[in-house]
Parts: sequence; structure tokens; C-alpha cells
Amino acid sequence: MDALDLTLEYITSDIFFRGAQMTLLLTIISVFFGIVVGLIIAVCQEINNKALNYIVVIYLWFFRGTPVLFQIIFVYNVLPQFGIELSSFSSGVVALALNEGAYIAEIMRAGLQSVGKGQRTAATALAMREWQVMRYIVLPQALRVIIPPIGNQFIGMLKLSALVSVVAVEELLLVANQAASSNFRYLEALMAAGVYYLAFTTVFMFIQRHIEIWAKGSRKRDLANVDVDTLNSTEHMETR
Repeated sequence: MDALDLTLEYITSDIFFRGAQMTLLLTIISVFFGIVVGLIIAVCQEINNKALNYIVVIYLWFFRGTPVLFQIIFVYNVLPQFGIELSSFSSGVVALALNEGAYIAEIMRAGLQSVGKGQRTAATALAMREWQVMRYIVLPQALRVIIPPIGNQFIGMLKLSALVSVVAVEELLLVANQAASSNFRYLEALMAAGVYYLAFTTVFMFIQRHIEIWAKGSRKRDLANVDVDTLNSTEHMETR
């Protein structure tokens, strides 16, 4: 069987398809919980509490200062010693999500801080309420800063998910390696895996691009509505 036929056979095989599904599932779940963790950490960084700030610093120091592979092995092998039993899949998700959260926290913090305090002060002077300031002024501008790097983190997670093969999660790269080890046709197996990775990356980039376009359009619509909402708020205050 020539290289092209074998590559196509791998691509269309059930085992490669299941491996690709596992990779995609790992990526989506890990990024989702990474965003949740990152948001919590970003909020904690804004709170003036020394004890909480120290915990956040230690968390960021550990998960940004050690390799992801180390963290996966740590969660899988060390946590059971403390009575926390996790499956291979769960261990991979926990490690990847905690690692991702450390980086997303910095992205979110930078996005929120990119909006100058002067804009918030000006909006408050126009009788806008706090939720209006966050809704119309801060978030639309912060999203434009946050979305691109989070999209890049999503694509990066797609590739990082291959590391969970060390704890025997049958993701795409492990499937490709096992298939190649049976006949030593590594080129064809890796090409098949590469097709899936490139396809996923292309789809993610397409979605990210459209989200960015939507965020820009949403900001323009929000700014157009600010004057109306401010006027209504001012009229309400005058009638009181």
C-alpha cells in the first residue's frame, strides 16, 4: 500500500476519529475551565487582600514556572496520595485547566486594565451607573484585547493536549504513534494526525476571526446606545 492510500485509510479509520474526538474534547473542556479559573484569579488580583494576593502569586508562580508535563504527572501520581483519585482523563483536564487558568488570568487582567480610569470617571460624570460603565465602556474595549490572545491559547491547548498521552489518555497523537509502531509507517500515521490538527486549527481560527468581527460591531452598537441610555438615566434623575 502506497503512502497516500495508507494516510487516507488512517484519516478515515474509527480509531483516528475517536482519537481526534478525544483531543477536541480535552481542548474544549480544559479551555472552558481555564477561562473560569482565569476569571476568578483576575478578580482576586483586583481585591485588596494580602492573604488572597499571596495565594494568587503562589498559584501563578507554580503553574507558569513548571512544565505542563510535570503538572500532568503531578496531578495523576501525587494527588492519589492525598486521597484524591482521578481518572487519566480527569487528571489531564485538571492539570491543563489549571495551567491555562494561570495564563488566561493575566490576559483578562491586562484587558480590564487596558481601559483607562479616565473613561470610567467620565462615564460616571455622565450619570452612568456602574453596570452601564462596565457594560458599555469597559467590557467592549477589554474584549477586543482579550479575544485574540484567548483564541491563541485555545489553539495552543489543542497541541498541549497531546501531553496527556503520558497518563495513557488515547488522544490523537498517541493513537498515531500506536498505529505506526505496528508497521513502522510513521510518516503516514503522523500525516493523518497532522491533517486533523490542521483542520481543527483552521476551524478555530475561522471562529476566532468572526468573534473578533462581532466584538468590534458590538462595541460600535453599544457606543451608539450610550447616549440614549445616558439621556434616559439623566431624565430619570431630574424627575426625582
